[in-house]
Amino acid sequence: MRRSPTFGLLAGLAVTLSAVAVYSGYTVVQLRGLRRLQAETIDRNRADSLLLLRIQNNLNSLGITMRDMLDPSLNQGQAYPLIAWRGQMRRIEVDLSDAMERERKVSRATEDQRNYLAGSVAQFWDALERIFAMAAEGQEEEARTRIRLSLEAREEALSNTIARLLVQNNESEQRTAIETQNIYARAERNAYIFLAAMLVLIVATSLYLVEWNRGMFAQVASLSERRSELARQLISIQENTFRHISRELHDEFGQILTAIGAMLHRAGKKIPPLDDSLRADFEEVREIVQGTLDKIRALSQALHPVVLDDAGLEGALDLYLPGFEKQTGIAVRYEKDGDSRAVDRDVAIHVYRVLQEALNNVARHSKATEADVRLRFGEGELVLEVEDHGVGFGERNNGRGMGLTSMRERAELIHGTIEFLKRDEGGALVRLTVPRTSHA
Repeated sequence: MRRSPTFGLLAGLAVTLSAVAVYSGYTVVQLRGLRRLQAETIDRNRADSLLLLRIQNNLNSLGITMRDMLDPSLNQGQAYPLIAWRGQMRRIEVDLSDAMERERKVSRATEDQRNYLAGSVAQFWDALERIFAMAAEGQEEEARTRIRLSLEAREEALSNTIARLLVQNNESEQRTAIETQNIYARAERNAYIFLAAMLVLIVATSLYLVEWNRGMFAQVASLSERRSELARQLISIQENTFRHISRELHDEFGQILTAIGAMLHRAGKKIPPLDDSLRADFEEVREIVQGTLDKIRALSQALHPVVLDDAGLEGALDLYLPGFEKQTGIAVRYEKDGDSRAVDRDVAIHVYRVLQEALNNVARHSKATEADVRLRFGEGELVLEVEDHGVGFGERNNGRGMGLTSMRERAELIHGTIEFLKRDEGGALVRLTVPRTSHA
């Protein structure tokens, strides 16, 4: 007996689960790293860049405003008083301060760069306040001169600083994109490796199971062949035993009872005519002997139909079916189709036994009052059908009774096939098909 594959399959399952667990853990780590990279670098860089662009827009607004403050063409050849621009500058300062405060929280710049930017902006606004103060005191020209010489240079330096920070952010985003691609590449490569490993494991397991199943099927086929041979021997022994007992009953006990009946008949003739009581007793005993003889003959016929040896399968059916009707009260319609031909004795006894068992099932289980028996001789096969209109196989142990098993065994012994069919309108049909090579 081959060893069970349970241990090997459990070992393969353990390896598979371990591989899945390791790969899942590795994938989770990679995804967390990618998520952290995206949250801490990519998203932060994007937010920082947007805020730097906002700061740059404010600085551009400062530059445009300072240009307008110095442009005399806006007021018929004379520039507006500087103090008139104070409100607009204040709005720019508020928005710029808000943008810088937000940018400081997400900035990827160094501490020195952040301090330099904050200090430069503070110095710019201090210088602007002093200029507005000079303008308020009537020193318009000197204030304008300071805007040209100082504030414009400060604004340009701040714009350059912001531009450098934007370039740094772009470079950081490029590096992050490359790192992200590397993570995806590693994850993809590991996925391919994992799938290849799983495929190898599945193929190895499948080959192992195929090989094990092949061995098991070979053993099952060997056991089935041995079982069929054993069943053939048992049924052969059974039929020989039945034949022997049948002959003993028919020849020995039948002859003894026949002799007893004859002796009683002769003794009855010697009884005085006036002794009616003794004559009645003799008749009663003779009837009992005759009834016993009939039962012995019926039992002998049931154990082994002698007519099967003498008249063949068709003659045995012609004799058996009327007896079955008389014993059970079930009407049997018998139909024969095709050209009659001799059936091998070893095959005929199995066909006859299948018919017996099928009709016995009709009598015991079907609750039917009539049955149909059809015997058909085809070109390449012999077909026997037994059909009833009772409860069907649904209430007959689901087709797993000993009688049905016996019928299957006999069908296999003669290389035939047997079907147990349920009729749509109710009832059951047993169909035995025997190839001609088995019964010719």
